[in-house]
Amino acid sequence: MPPHTSVRQRCHALFTGVLALAALALAAAPPASAAPAADVWTEAGSDRADPLTESQGLASVEVPAGSPNRYTGIGTVPLGLSVRGWNHVGDPDASYDGHYVEPYQRDDGAAKLYRVQAPDGTWAEYTHALGPGEARNNSWVAISPDGQWMLSGEWGTMDRLLVLPTPGVNPATSPSVNLPQAATVRLDRPVRDVQGCDFVTATRLLCSSDDPEGTLFGLTKPLLQIDLPAAPDGTADVTGRVTALRQLPLRSACSGAFEAEGVDYDRRTGTLRVIVVSPGFCVLTDSRTYRLTRS
Repeated sequence: MPPHTSVRQRCHALFTGVLALAALALAAAPPASAAPAADVWTEAGSDRADPLTESQGLASVEVPAGSPNRYTGIGTVPLGLSVRGWNHVGDPDASYDGHYVEPYQRDDGAAKLYRVQAPDGTWAEYTHALGPGEARNNSWVAISPDGQWMLSGEWGTMDRLLVLPTPGVNPATSPSVNLPQAATVRLDRPVRDVQGCDFVTATRLLCSSDDPEGTLFGLTKPLLQIDLPAAPDGTADVTGRVTALRQLPLRSACSGAFEAEGVDYDRRTGTLRVIVVSPGFCVLTDSRTYRLTRS
């Protein structure tokens, strides 16, 4: 008879076989997707932000050539819109072909307004009827690099961004019909009080958050990076991966609560600009538009 095999030897042989099978399975499995690399943004300077006309948002405009940067604030709301109840303007954006879009909200009603200036200087208004459960606020817009789609967010703690056709650019839009929601960006983790976003690439956005609590990412007023699996096309929901990059600059002669506002990325210079409104009386004296560059 063969010599007796101990229980320990048999278990060792079985364990070795299991490890070999596991190694084969791992070798055959597709590689796990790597997390997107986080950019590093370093402060490169700042300019004073006027509290009346530069306190909500900003956008760089490429067409017509030589166009100045655009800003929004309580002092830029046209009287004709204000008397109709559209009393708040958010962070605007512009398509690469020169269509400039401002987002408006009102204290009542069930719609949002987008005011669009074409490259020839003419203005048009597009109305979006709120969907089920959609918040009334209209803090910002971000236009995709191809110009066809526009992202928008809601105030508060949210796990999504809205995708709409870009008014005045997407051929499916018209001032005479409702501007519909086309799709949703589902976020892999919640964000709070986002005041502005802008595309850096076709699949990456940078966003300014006015989060005063710091419980979501371990810091208040963060600069967020949102990575998409593909460029928005309005046909299907996608998942966005959220990363907190850093705290936005918070400097003032006054102490108290700062307010992070709109953000803009100018691809021509690689410059990111973000408005931070100072606390208390210093809102009038040292609110700033900070400039950051990738390092």
